[in-house]
Amino acid sequence: MTCAVVLFTSDLRLHDHPPLRAALAAADEVIPLFVRDPGVHASGFDAPNRSAFLADCLADLDASLRHRGGRLVVRSGPVAREVGAVANDCGAAEVHMAAGVSGYGRRREEQLREHLDARGVALHVHDSVVTAVAPGHLTPSGSDHYAVFTPYFRRWSTERLRDVCPAPRTVHVPEDAGGEPLPSRDALRSLSPGLPRGGEQAGRRLFSRWARSGLSEYEDQHDALAADATSHLSPYLHFGALSAVELVRRAREQGGPGAEAFVRQLCWRDFHHQVLAARPGASKWDYRTRHDRWRGEAEAAEDVAAWREGRSGYPIVDAAMRQLRHEGWMHNRGRLLVASFLTKTLYVDWRVGARHFLDLLVDGDIANNQLNWQWVAGTGTDTRPHRVLNPVVQGKRFDPKGTYVRRWVPELRDVEDRFVHEPWRLPEERRARLHYPPPLIDLADGLARFKHARGRE
Repeated sequence: MTCAVVLFTSDLRLHDHPPLRAALAAADEVIPLFVRDPGVHASGFDAPNRSAFLADCLADLDASLRHRGGRLVVRSGPVAREVGAVANDCGAAEVHMAAGVSGYGRRREEQLREHLDARGVALHVHDSVVTAVAPGHLTPSGSDHYAVFTPYFRRWSTERLRDVCPAPRTVHVPEDAGGEPLPSRDALRSLSPGLPRGGEQAGRRLFSRWARSGLSEYEDQHDALAADATSHLSPYLHFGALSAVELVRRAREQGGPGAEAFVRQLCWRDFHHQVLAARPGASKWDYRTRHDRWRGEAEAAEDVAAWREGRSGYPIVDAAMRQLRHEGWMHNRGRLLVASFLTKTLYVDWRVGARHFLDLLVDGDIANNQLNWQWVAGTGTDTRPHRVLNPVVQGKRFDPKGTYVRRWVPELRDVEDRFVHEPWRLPEERRARLHYPPPLIDLADGLARFKHARGRE
């Protein structure tokens, strides 16, 4: 009786799972394994919202495996040690896993390979499991990665994606494969009240429902804050509960401008992953330095606190920050606005904002979070690094009736449309009754400071 191990990381699903299919083809019995890595805790990446969503994903994965005659084995400890112990206990000749992208993920693979090689166990690392196209697979002439999105998108769009793997019908797990109880979100504190439920089944239902009712309108509605018409699939993609390959294929099968716009967003995800794979230091350092002398968290403590708490005095910014705290998620247009406000209007280091997002975002992903923050801050891949998003103009454009603002900033619920994005224009006696703060900074002053700092005056 032969045995193989499948190490689940950011691929918590059974549908379209090449490592699992390869292990099932190679052995009579397979141990589906998830290791609770203390390195993730040490890095602070296991924030409560993501830990809760992860617990849901693991419970769903275990239930799906049990439906097929198997189960999920959970262990805690250093990944190389735990995988090696499981492989040794069952006499496995092979371990299969999805390729990592971050510097941490790559180091984990190297340590695991070294550990397994010493024991005569083969490690098989599979590409295109976390992304639609593997990082590094597409490269321009003279470089190891694409630094600009548009040429990457043109090349990516012509790439033939691998076929989607069906979920297995049966999974046989050795009876003596020992593990520990599944984690539960019930033991966690400080969760966002509106946090969604995780898991492959929840993600598949969400996509199917949205594909029927929202995908066709995505091109026209994805920036409309009040419509809330985006897919909300990012947490499921982050944890691998959904396959990017499958989503791209299903969207293309449906077709139309909305599907094309949605696929473009999935390409942005791959783009950032291939940048980070080539430049892992971009998770901490400027991808392209502008020689900024950012204000740090200590220097700008009051401004940063107001921004985090949704009391900047700019309604669209505050609405988005309050949505983040309540749901552990934020509309993409809101993410752009609050990031531009922090980095370019308040001139605060992008890392301060990126860290706060990672503290709360259920879809908090190093590649997309850090590189999107850098894109907005002008230190990343944006070809217009000095652009500044005006929160008043943006609010009027993407929330013209103030519906989104009123949803999250109830202090402004009774303010007329023409004042909802500029409540400081109200008569003084009405402003005093709002219990809403005045703006932290005049936008013209913030813009002047930023231009001076970048030498654009």
